[in-house]
Amino acid sequence: MSSPNDEAAPVDLDALRAEIDRLDREMHERLMQRSAIIERLIAVKKTSQSGSAFRPGREAAMMKALAERHSGLLPLDTVESIWRVIIGTFTYVQAPYTVHADISAGDGPMRDSARFHFGFTVPYQPHPDARAVIAAVAGGRGDLGIFRLDQGASAGDWWNGLIGPDRPKVIARLPFIERDDHPAGTPIFVISKPLADAAMRDVVLYAARFERWRSEAAGAIAGAGGEIVCTTGVAGQLSMLFSVPGDLDIQALTDLLTQAGAAPAEIAEIGSHAARYRSDRG
Repeated sequence: MSSPNDEAAPVDLDALRAEIDRLDREMHERLMQRSAIIERLIAVKKTSQSGSAFRPGREAAMMKALAERHSGLLPLDTVESIWRVIIGTFTYVQAPYTVHADISAGDGPMRDSARFHFGFTVPYQPHPDARAVIAAVAGGRGDLGIFRLDQGASAGDWWNGLIGPDRPKVIARLPFIERDDHPAGTPIFVISKPLADAAMRDVVLYAARFERWRSEAAGAIAGAGGEIVCTTGVAGQLSMLFSVPGDLDIQALTDLLTQAGAAPAEIAEIGSHAARYRSDRG
């Protein structure tokens, strides 16, 4: 003997499926509407100077807001990846670019990061090391470069290729949303030619050389909220890449290091990025 609920179930399922179909159509319509707005934006957005439509500060803010408002059964990983493909692709149609990747530590993690953060429409070009990536970005118009933070001493002082006002600069650190078991969780820097009006300066990166280094200087950097990213020996000196909060200017930083017994022989800013955002949701 059947119950009333058994007869009602197919009707309820049909209604739910119809609602899903309606939402799918609306999502597609919204994407097409977004595309139409982008067509208008292309004519007025300032992409002429650097050739890049990438706006790392805006993107970091968007991804943080997405993570904070997300709820429900759909994993944050899925939502983040969908938005990243949308953003990366629409950025590409505004000003086409290639992502150049340092695969010296393996192609797989870098390709995963590129596809997760920039989508499959954007061309991906592997290179043997960070220096080759920097050269490719310097020789392009609006291209991006990506490489791992943990290069190791054998990579040398590759960051010196970012020194100079017209040289490529770090503009982002990915992933925007950090969490355990992130599907593209390899920490990477993104570089581009200098951005005129879109750089985020929550964290500023410096390249420096020291004739003399003291452990107290490492403590001073950490005490200021900074982080030593890479070090290597070059011609009897210590070459270092490190980051500090953006409100610590280069003179204050130099004074801090000098007081700690490690006056820099050379120091130069090589980029900046948004503050890291941590989420425990997967």
